[in-house]
Amino acid sequence: MAAGWSPPLAAQAPAPMPALIADERVVFPATVPQGALVLGKVPPGSIVRYRERVLRSTGYGTVAFGVGRDEKGPLALTVLTPSGRSEPVRISVSARDWPVEHVSGVPPKTVNPPPAIAERIKREQALVTAARVRDDDRADFAMPFQWPVQGRISGRFGNARVYNGQPGAGHSGMDIAAPNGTPVKAPAGGVVSFASPDLYLTGGTLLLDHGHGVSSNFLHLSRIDVKVGDRVEPGQVIGAVGATGRATGPHLHWGMNWFDVRIDPLLVLERGK
Repeated sequence: MAAGWSPPLAAQAPAPMPALIADERVVFPATVPQGALVLGKVPPGSIVRYRERVLRSTGYGTVAFGVGRDEKGPLALTVLTPSGRSEPVRISVSARDWPVEHVSGVPPKTVNPPPAIAERIKREQALVTAARVRDDDRADFAMPFQWPVQGRISGRFGNARVYNGQPGAGHSGMDIAAPNGTPVKAPAGGVVSFASPDLYLTGGTLLLDHGHGVSSNFLHLSRIDVKVGDRVEPGQVIGAVGATGRATGPHLHWGMNWFDVRIDPLLVLERGK
Protein backbone atom coordinates (compact mmCIF):
# COMPACT_ATOMS: atom_id res chain seq x y z
CA MET A 1 0.00 0.00 0.00
CA ALA A 2 1.46 3.36 -1.00
CA ALA A 3 2.42 5.78 1.73
CA GLY A 4 -0.19 8.40 2.38
CA TRP A 5 -2.94 6.43 0.62
CA SER A 6 -6.46 6.80 1.92
CA PRO A 7 -9.69 5.16 0.74
CA PRO A 8 -11.95 7.09 -1.64
CA LEU A 9 -14.36 9.44 0.11
CA ALA A 10 -17.34 7.41 -1.09
CA ALA A 11 -16.09 4.45 0.91
CA GLN A 12 -15.72 6.36 4.17
CA ALA A 13 -18.49 5.87 6.73
CA PRO A 14 -20.26 9.17 7.49
CA ALA A 15 -19.86 10.58 10.96
CA PRO A 16 -22.85 9.70 13.16
CA MET A 17 -25.40 12.50 13.54
CA PRO A 18 -27.02 13.22 16.90
CA ALA A 19 -30.53 11.75 17.14
CA LEU A 20 -33.35 14.25 16.82
CA ILE A 21 -35.56 14.09 19.87
CA ALA A 22 -39.22 14.85 19.16
CA ASP A 23 -41.00 17.36 21.37
CA GLU A 24 -42.76 15.09 23.85
CA ARG A 25 -44.28 17.89 25.91
CA VAL A 26 -47.98 17.78 26.78
CA VAL A 27 -49.23 21.31 27.51
CA PHE A 28 -52.70 22.21 28.80
CA PRO A 29 -53.83 25.07 31.06
CA ALA A 30 -54.02 24.18 34.74
CA THR A 31 -57.33 26.01 35.20
CA VAL A 32 -60.05 27.13 32.77
CA PRO A 33 -63.28 29.09 33.32
CA GLN A 34 -66.76 27.76 32.65
CA GLY A 35 -67.67 28.37 29.00
CA ALA A 36 -64.08 28.21 27.74
CA LEU A 37 -62.71 26.82 24.50
CA VAL A 38 -59.63 24.93 25.69
CA LEU A 39 -56.59 24.55 23.42
CA GLY A 40 -53.86 22.06 24.27
CA LYS A 41 -50.57 21.01 22.68
CA VAL A 42 -49.47 17.38 22.39
CA PRO A 43 -46.78 15.58 20.37
CA PRO A 44 -48.09 15.26 16.77
CA GLY A 45 -49.72 11.89 16.26
CA SER A 46 -50.82 11.50 19.88
CA ILE A 47 -54.17 9.98 20.82
CA VAL A 48 -56.05 12.27 23.19
CA ARG A 49 -59.14 10.98 25.00
CA TYR A 50 -61.61 13.25 26.75
CA ARG A 51 -64.65 11.54 28.24
CA GLU A 52 -66.21 9.46 25.47
CA ARG A 53 -64.42 11.17 22.58
CA VAL A 54 -61.02 10.90 20.91
CA LEU A 55 -60.04 14.50 20.16
CA ARG A 56 -58.94 15.34 16.66
CA SER A 57 -55.39 16.73 16.54
CA THR A 58 -53.84 19.09 14.00
CA GLY A 59 -50.63 18.18 12.21
CA TYR A 60 -48.69 20.29 14.68
CA GLY A 61 -50.37 18.76 17.74
CA THR A 62 -53.10 21.23 18.73
CA VAL A 63 -56.32 19.84 20.20
CA ALA A 64 -59.48 21.67 21.27
CA PHE A 65 -62.53 21.01 23.40
CA GLY A 66 -65.26 23.03 25.08
CA VAL A 67 -66.21 23.52 28.74
CA GLY A 68 -69.91 23.95 29.44
CA ARG A 69 -71.61 26.73 31.41
CA ASP A 70 -72.37 24.46 34.36
CA GLU A 71 -69.22 22.30 34.30
CA LYS A 72 -67.80 21.74 37.77
CA GLY A 73 -64.60 19.85 36.93
CA PRO A 74 -61.96 18.74 37.36
CA LEU A 75 -61.59 17.68 33.72
CA ALA A 76 -59.69 14.47 33.00
CA LEU A 77 -57.88 13.69 29.74
CA THR A 78 -55.46 10.96 28.73
CA VAL A 79 -52.69 11.50 26.19
CA LEU A 80 -50.98 8.54 24.51
CA THR A 81 -47.89 9.81 22.68
CA PRO A 82 -46.42 8.19 19.54
CA SER A 83 -43.57 6.85 21.70
CA GLY A 84 -46.12 4.88 23.76
CA ARG A 85 -46.02 7.08 26.84
CA SER A 86 -49.41 7.59 28.54
CA GLU A 87 -49.86 10.85 30.40
CA PRO A 88 -52.95 11.82 32.42
CA VAL A 89 -54.07 15.47 32.39
CA ARG A 90 -56.30 17.10 34.99
CA ILE A 91 -57.68 20.63 34.59
CA SER A 92 -59.53 22.61 37.26
CA VAL A 93 -62.63 24.60 36.32
CA SER A 94 -63.22 28.04 37.84
CA ALA A 95 -66.85 28.94 38.52
CA ARG A 96 -68.39 32.10 37.10
CA ASP A 97 -71.23 34.26 38.33
CA TRP A 98 -74.39 34.17 36.20
CA PRO A 99 -76.58 37.26 36.82
CA VAL A 100 -80.27 37.22 35.93
CA GLU A 101 -81.36 39.14 32.83
CA HIS A 102 -85.03 40.16 32.48
CA VAL A 103 -86.25 40.35 28.89
CA SER A 104 -89.68 41.92 28.39
CA GLY A 105 -91.81 42.45 25.31
CA VAL A 106 -91.08 39.04 23.81
CA PRO A 107 -93.95 37.66 21.65
CA PRO A 108 -95.91 35.36 24.02
CA LYS A 109 -96.11 32.55 21.44
CA THR A 110 -92.30 32.28 21.50
CA VAL A 111 -92.27 31.87 25.30
CA ASN A 112 -95.19 29.41 25.58
CA PRO A 113 -95.69 28.10 22.05
CA PRO A 114 -98.86 26.15 21.20
CA PRO A 115 -98.39 22.44 20.37
CA ALA A 116 -98.09 22.90 16.59
CA ILE A 117 -95.47 25.62 17.01
CA ALA A 118 -93.64 23.60 19.66
CA GLU A 119 -93.38 20.73 17.18
CA ARG A 120 -92.00 23.07 14.52
CA ILE A 121 -89.40 24.39 16.97
CA LYS A 122 -88.37 20.83 17.82
CA ARG A 123 -87.91 19.95 14.13
CA GLU A 124 -85.90 23.08 13.44
CA GLN A 125 -83.65 22.62 16.45
CA ALA A 126 -82.96 19.02 15.37
CA LEU A 127 -81.63 20.33 12.04
CA VAL A 128 -79.32 22.78 13.81
CA THR A 129 -78.13 20.07 16.22
CA ALA A 130 -77.33 17.77 13.30
CA ALA A 131 -75.14 20.45 11.71
CA ARG A 132 -73.05 20.63 14.89
CA VAL A 133 -71.83 17.01 14.73
CA ARG A 134 -69.46 17.99 11.93
CA ASP A 135 -65.79 17.25 12.73
CA ASP A 136 -63.72 18.65 9.85
CA ASP A 137 -59.93 18.43 9.80
CA ARG A 138 -59.48 22.21 9.55
CA ALA A 139 -57.74 24.47 12.07
CA ASP A 140 -59.70 27.71 11.59
CA PHE A 141 -60.59 27.51 15.30
CA ALA A 142 -56.92 27.98 16.25
CA MET A 143 -56.64 31.41 14.59
CA PRO A 144 -57.47 34.68 16.41
CA PHE A 145 -61.18 35.58 16.29
CA GLN A 146 -62.57 39.05 15.57
CA TRP A 147 -65.85 40.76 16.39
CA PRO A 148 -68.54 39.99 13.77
CA VAL A 149 -70.10 43.43 14.40
CA GLN A 150 -69.15 46.37 16.58
CA GLY A 151 -71.64 47.40 19.25
CA ARG A 152 -72.72 47.26 22.85
CA ILE A 153 -72.99 43.84 24.49
CA SER A 154 -76.69 43.71 25.32
CA GLY A 155 -76.75 40.11 26.54
CA ARG A 156 -73.96 37.97 27.92
CA PHE A 157 -73.31 34.26 27.59
CA GLY A 158 -74.58 32.11 30.43
CA ASN A 159 -76.69 34.71 32.20
CA ALA A 160 -80.01 33.35 33.46
CA ARG A 161 -82.84 34.65 31.28
CA VAL A 162 -86.38 35.58 32.38
CA TYR A 163 -88.70 36.13 29.41
CA ASN A 164 -91.83 38.17 30.14
CA GLY A 165 -91.44 37.24 33.79
CA GLN A 166 -91.02 33.51 33.06
CA PRO A 167 -87.65 31.84 33.85
CA GLY A 168 -85.81 30.40 30.87
CA ALA A 169 -82.51 28.66 30.23
CA GLY A 170 -79.13 30.34 30.52
CA HIS A 171 -78.30 32.55 27.55
CA SER A 172 -76.53 30.47 24.91
CA GLY A 173 -74.44 33.24 23.34
CA MET A 174 -73.56 36.92 23.28
CA ASP A 175 -75.97 39.60 22.04
CA ILE A 176 -74.44 42.62 20.30
CA ALA A 177 -76.73 45.61 19.76
CA ALA A 178 -76.40 47.09 16.26
CA PRO A 179 -78.71 48.84 13.76
CA ASN A 180 -80.87 46.74 11.46
CA GLY A 181 -78.97 45.88 8.28
CA THR A 182 -75.48 46.22 9.78
CA PRO A 183 -73.15 43.84 7.90
CA VAL A 184 -72.15 40.75 9.88
CA LYS A 185 -68.61 39.54 9.23
CA ALA A 186 -67.14 36.09 9.80
CA PRO A 187 -65.18 36.15 13.08
CA ALA A 188 -62.86 33.46 11.71
CA GLY A 189 -62.58 31.24 8.67
CA GLY A 190 -64.87 28.30 8.17
CA VAL A 191 -67.43 26.46 6.08
CA VAL A 192 -71.17 27.22 6.16
CA SER A 193 -72.88 24.16 7.65
CA PHE A 194 -76.45 25.49 8.04
CA ALA A 195 -78.42 28.46 6.71
CA SER A 196 -82.13 29.26 6.99
CA PRO A 197 -83.89 32.64 6.68
CA ASP A 198 -86.85 31.84 8.92
CA LEU A 199 -86.56 29.60 11.96
CA TYR A 200 -89.34 30.23 14.46
CA LEU A 201 -87.26 31.16 17.50
CA THR A 202 -84.02 32.33 15.92
CA GLY A 203 -85.22 33.82 12.61
CA GLY A 204 -82.45 34.13 10.06
CA THR A 205 -79.97 31.52 11.27
CA LEU A 206 -76.47 30.73 10.04
CA LEU A 207 -73.89 28.21 11.30
CA LEU A 208 -70.21 28.47 10.43
CA ASP A 209 -67.99 25.44 11.12
CA HIS A 210 -64.41 26.26 12.19
CA GLY A 211 -63.13 22.67 12.31
CA HIS A 212 -62.61 20.07 15.05
CA GLY A 213 -66.24 20.44 16.21
CA VAL A 214 -65.97 24.19 16.88
CA SER A 215 -68.71 26.30 15.28
CA SER A 216 -70.31 29.74 15.43
CA ASN A 217 -74.00 30.50 15.10
CA PHE A 218 -75.50 33.84 14.09
CA LEU A 219 -79.17 34.41 14.89
CA HIS A 220 -81.96 36.90 14.12
CA LEU A 221 -80.35 37.88 10.80
CA SER A 222 -82.29 40.07 8.38
CA ARG A 223 -80.25 38.75 5.45
CA ILE A 224 -77.97 35.78 4.72
CA ASP A 225 -75.31 36.26 2.03
CA VAL A 226 -73.78 32.77 1.90
CA LYS A 227 -75.04 29.23 1.38
CA VAL A 228 -74.34 25.80 2.84
CA GLY A 229 -70.97 24.50 1.66
CA ASP A 230 -69.42 27.91 1.05
CA ARG A 231 -65.88 28.48 2.29
CA VAL A 232 -65.81 31.76 4.25
CA GLU A 233 -62.70 33.79 5.06
CA PRO A 234 -62.16 35.91 8.21
CA GLY A 235 -63.84 39.30 7.88
CA GLN A 236 -66.03 38.27 4.94
CA VAL A 237 -69.60 39.63 5.07
CA ILE A 238 -71.96 36.71 5.68
CA GLY A 239 -75.26 38.47 6.45
CA ALA A 240 -76.87 41.42 8.17
CA VAL A 241 -78.18 42.24 11.64
CA GLY A 242 -81.93 41.90 12.09
CA ALA A 243 -84.70 41.29 14.61
CA THR A 244 -86.20 38.10 13.21
CA GLY A 245 -87.49 35.28 15.40
CA ARG A 246 -87.70 35.81 19.16
CA ALA A 247 -86.19 39.30 19.34
CA THR A 248 -87.34 42.59 20.83
CA GLY A 249 -85.09 44.72 18.62
CA PRO A 250 -82.25 44.52 16.11
CA HIS A 251 -79.13 42.79 17.40
CA LEU A 252 -76.77 39.97 16.55
CA HIS A 253 -76.82 36.87 18.70
CA TRP A 254 -73.41 35.23 18.28
CA GLY A 255 -73.11 31.82 19.88
CA MET A 256 -70.32 29.25 19.78
CA ASN A 257 -70.26 25.50 20.29
CA TRP A 258 -67.90 22.60 20.60
CA PHE A 259 -70.23 19.95 19.20
CA ASP A 260 -73.20 20.16 21.64
CA VAL A 261 -71.28 22.09 24.32
CA ARG A 262 -72.04 25.83 24.32
CA ILE A 263 -69.03 28.08 24.86
CA ASP A 264 -68.58 31.81 25.43
CA PRO A 265 -67.57 33.82 22.32
CA LEU A 266 -66.19 36.61 24.51
CA LEU A 267 -63.63 34.22 26.03
CA VAL A 268 -62.61 33.13 22.52
CA LEU A 269 -62.11 36.78 21.52
CA GLU A 270 -60.03 37.47 24.63
CA ARG A 271 -57.80 34.47 23.88
CA GLY A 272 -56.31 36.34 20.91
CA LYS A 273 -55.33 39.44 22.92
